[in-house]
Order: sequence, then structure tokens, then C-alpha cells
Amino acid sequence: MDKTLLYQHAFDKDVVRSTATPFYYYDTALLHETLQEVNHQIHGLPFQVHYAVKANNNPRILSEIAKGGLGADLVSGGEMEVALAAGFKAQEMSFSGVGKSDQEIMLGIQHDIGCFNVESIPELEVINQLACEMGKTANIAFRVNPDIDAHTHKYITTGTAENKFGICIEALEPAVKHALTLPHIHLRGLHFHIGSQITTMRPFAMLCDTINSLLDKFEQQNIHFESINVGGGLGIDYTDPDSHPLPDFKSYFNTFKEKLHYRPNQLVHFELGRAIVGECGTLIASVIYVKESRNKKFIILDAGMTELIRPALYDAHHLIQNLTAQGGEPCGVYDVVGPICESSDVFCRDCKLPITRRGDLIAIRSAGAYGECMSSRYNMRRQPASVFVGSK
Repeated sequence: MDKTLLYQHAFDKDVVRSTATPFYYYDTALLHETLQEVNHQIHGLPFQVHYAVKANNNPRILSEIAKGGLGADLVSGGEMEVALAAGFKAQEMSFSGVGKSDQEIMLGIQHDIGCFNVESIPELEVINQLACEMGKTANIAFRVNPDIDAHTHKYITTGTAENKFGICIEALEPAVKHALTLPHIHLRGLHFHIGSQITTMRPFAMLCDTINSLLDKFEQQNIHFESINVGGGLGIDYTDPDSHPLPDFKSYFNTFKEKLHYRPNQLVHFELGRAIVGECGTLIASVIYVKESRNKKFIILDAGMTELIRPALYDAHHLIQNLTAQGGEPCGVYDVVGPICESSDVFCRDCKLPITRRGDLIAIRSAGAYGECMSSRYNMRRQPASVFVGSK
């Protein structure tokens, strides 16, 4: 029987019906709208946004974002290579990460990237040495650990004293003074990142207070920075994406506009990933079986933690919709699970959905960030395909 597709998100029914599941469905019209809103909110301000490539490295996605005028935030040499291939400008790249290899550092120096976000004194020394050997000067900023708890999942909190990232504030002053003595280092500024999926502005306001104090302290010593990188972390609405397809960019950028005391001729950098691509991607899967046990009903999909690991890794919530259930169907309560031989392969427990049957199409929403890029071939599964709709 041909079922009527439900289109809460205006899914293209021909694409959904004709593509073998599981696959990632990307709405490029929404991606373009997101990029336009970002550019609108920062227009006329000394703000530059870098896209965090780790959120989604699909070549088509990268190309669209590069065309949108954003820079690139990198955490590996491989990300640098794909970003360059997608059209991002090297001088608008920032390279973060606690474990940059010599080869990755040399790649960045070779391309004269905009900035290495340095996380330790040993890393600083290595960059200076390699730049010397290559006859170049490397642009750097110190990543500072501000010891601010963003109150997100412990695996995506990055700015507390217990995290591995950055240089603690008490060690920053000697690090800065040392960097200023190195002949192959150009110290551009300071870098911060306090976590991910932050949905209130208070942690960002607290970050501004910390940065303001540091800038005042260094200026008293006649040390000035040309750039301040505040990282990213702005969250999205995983519960009701149709009501909030765009993050609250206005409040986010206004927080830094109003609270951060950036100086004349000082550029403020942002590193947004999830906020750019999270809502434009959906994982589409098919129901293989509906199984009943003594206490549970299970919807078993042909997608699992190999396609979207966030629920298994972070206990993350994604809105789940049955796209092919008949209108007006009564509801049931199910555990929505995948086929992988792991008990953690669960998308949602006690999920209320229309009565679901074998062959129904299921949409797992807000999967554009940390979905396809974290997929794996565990259990020798094939990589999910990706399709794009809404192109200009």
C-alpha cells in the first residue's frame, strides 16, 4: 500500500522514496539561509566567523560554506587539505588541537595559514623550530583555559581546569612574554573555547568578563593583541527544530558586541560548527522490524550508531519522526534502535510515535553536525550516502 508521506520539514518525497536507506538528507536552502543570517548579524562589526570543519566535512557542505564567505577552523592536517580543496582561504584558517603533529604544523606553515591556536609551551617551541627550518614566521594565538563551566555534557565541555585544552590563566603571562622573544613566531592574539551545545548566553558573558580582565592586564604591560578568538559553542534546538531552524545568532553576537571590550583595529574571531550545519541535515532510515518483548516494543532501523553515534556517545537527543505513517494513526511507545551488535546502539528510549510498521521511513532530525563525519564502518557497514535538495 502506498502511504502518504508526512512532511513536517518539507522533505522532497521523490528523493526520500527513491534513495536507498540509510542516507543523509541535506537541505542546502536552509544552509544558505543560515549563512545569510550569520553574515547579516556580523555586518559592519569587526567579527570574522570560521566554520568548524569537524562538525561536517562533506565536500559539498564545505564548498557551500566557503562560498558563503566564512573562514575555516581546523583540528587536523586532513581538515586543512579538504578545506583548501573546497575553496577556503588559507589566511582565514585557524588550526586548533592539543596534539598537532610536525607534519601538520609544516603543512600549515607552508600554506601561511592565518593562525595556529597554541595549547602548550612545547607546541610553541616546535612551531618556532619548524618555522625556522622552513625560513618562515608562523602566526599564533595562545589558547587559554578560562576555567568556565558551560554546563553541557562532560564530553563536550572544554573550558574547565579539568579539561586537556589550553593554557591555564596563571601560566599565560610568562607564555606570552616568551613567545614575543621567539624570532619565527608572530603572536597575533588569544584564543578561547568553553564548550559546545550552549543554549544560554550567560557562559559567553562570563567569557567576555574573563577576556576583558586579561586584555586590561596585558595592556598595562604595553602588550597588545590584534585578534581575539572566542571559539564557538552556540547550540541548536534538537527538540523542536521546525520552530527554530536557525540558532539565536542575534543574541549570540550581541552578547559579544555588548560585553566584550574589544579594542580599535582588533578583530574578533568565532568558530561555529554545529550552529551552521546542525539543522540542515537529517538521517533517513527504514524500519526493518517492529519487535515486542515482555516490557518493550522496539523499532529496529537499518541505521545505527555507525551512522549517527551521538545518542550512544553523549546520550544526545534527536527528534524522531515517522514520515510514512498514515495521518491520524494512534500512537505507540517504542525504543528506537539500530542493528549494531552493541547494547548502546539506541537512538531513543520510550519514544512516542505513530503506530509504526516494517518499511516505514524514519527521520532523525538535526543530524547535520557530528553525524556523517563521525560515521564508521564498524560491523563492516557501508558508509551512508548523502543527498542534497533545495540547491539554488
